Order: sequence, then C-alpha cells, then structure tokens
Amino acid sequence: MKSRHAAREWAVRLLYARHFSDLPIATIYADLLGKAPLDPNLRFARLLAERTAEHEVLLDEHIRRKAEKWDLERIAILDHIILRMAICEFLFFDDIPIKVSINEAIELAKKYSTDQSGRFVNGILDAVCTEVTTKVIPT
Repeated sequence: MKSRHAAREWAVRLLYARHFSDLPIATIYADLLGKAPLDPNLRFARLLAERTAEHEVLLDEHIRRKAEKWDLERIAILDHIILRMAICEFLFFDDIPIKVSINEAIELAKKYSTDQSGRFVNGILDAVCTEVTTKVIPT
C-alpha cells in the first residue's frame, strides 16, 4: 500500500464491515487482508480501525456535541464512520497534524458518501478541532 490515504480507505472499509457484522476488527482484517504482505500502512489501517471501534462511545460524544441538530442515527453511516476516524486521529495519533486528519476526512466523505458530506464533515470536524485544541472539554 502506497499511502496513508489508501490506509484510511481500508480503515473505512473495515469499520463499515464491522457496522454491519459486529465482528471484531481483527477478524474482518484477517478475512479481507490477512494474506496481504506486511506493510506499515496496513498496520496503520488496522490500528486506526481498532482504536476507532474501541473508543466509539467517546468519539460519538464529541460528534453529538457538535451535531446539535442531528441525531447520530440520522447521520449517514459513512459520514459517521469518517467523523469517528478523524476524531480518533485528533485524540490518539499525536504524530498526525489535525489539519491533515480533517483534509483526509473531507476527501473520504466526498469520495464515498453524499454530495453534501464534505461540507458536513468539515463543519463538525472544525468544531471538534476547536474544542480539542482549546481543551474546553476533557478527552
């Protein structure tokens, strides 16, 4: 795998499969990528998906506070997954600049979700970014 962008696309696939199967990420990863050559970006994809799944309650709290007019159940599944992943990067991947996480999330939303998803994801992530970087709300 050539890039972290491609790894994020795999993380979206892993989390999407988990959403519908409720299987652990490790099982889904083994089914989809188990025979793939060992690659640092695939390790990143798995780690991102696992951390996102592990902390989804906390990540959803951040989304819920910023998506005031939306019930989480009304947010498109892919948008929800992408938001969780980006916020997970904010909180648990110190080596990734927040702006990179936001830009990657917007690109994923534009590519895989609805026409309005890029703007929606950008708005929520900008608000969460402000909250996280000013430490208004403890993580």
